[in-house]
Amino acid sequence: MALVPYDENLLPSLVKLHAASSDFRFAERSIRLAQDWRGGGVAAVVWDAAVVMCMYLELGHVNLKNRTAIELGAGTGLVGIVAALLGADVTITDRSLALKFLEANVKENIPSDLQGAVRVSELTWGESLERYASGGYDLVLGADIVYLEETFPALLRTLDHLSSENTEVLLACRIRYERDERFLSMLGNRFSVQEVYYDSERDVHIYSAVKKKTKPEL
Repeated sequence: MALVPYDENLLPSLVKLHAASSDFRFAERSIRLAQDWRGGGVAAVVWDAAVVMCMYLELGHVNLKNRTAIELGAGTGLVGIVAALLGADVTITDRSLALKFLEANVKENIPSDLQGAVRVSELTWGESLERYASGGYDLVLGADIVYLEETFPALLRTLDHLSSENTEVLLACRIRYERDERFLSMLGNRFSVQEVYYDSERDVHIYSAVKKKTKPEL
């Protein structure tokens, strides 16, 4: 079930979310992602934040070659797929209910020679984090994952666990409500956060966060 109200007559601009698939061109490849709003809700459609994140990655602002990346709340998998096509070794994650749909999109869009560089894995924020290497990733990616305030503590624990002081966290999101600003403030307690990109047409911000260095004990 979708987590936000939707009425086709009231919000015609969101009709694209009801399309059975969505087509993109990134990393010199055509990408077609299946969508299923009615069956999978917000996790089964492509949101603008994911598109803007992919644009940002494709512009070369981040070095992806031979780097380890993990995508949180991947949904249809667009960001993780593009990161892999641009040279990263990627773990693409979401909750267990979304995995079958996510796996199908990854299989459809990752060429055979890159299959070994991509894996789909279950990750519910804040749970069983020991399954993932502490500080074991160069990049942590998230597109439109900052919207439910009750998930903020678990998301912050997850980001903290996955990141070392050399990890860059990239979050693409709209700032819709005061709670979104509160999340950035909470993130700033453990990370140095700065806005690195803004798409005015889609009203999507990209924030870069790097874990603050801990002071050595005297």
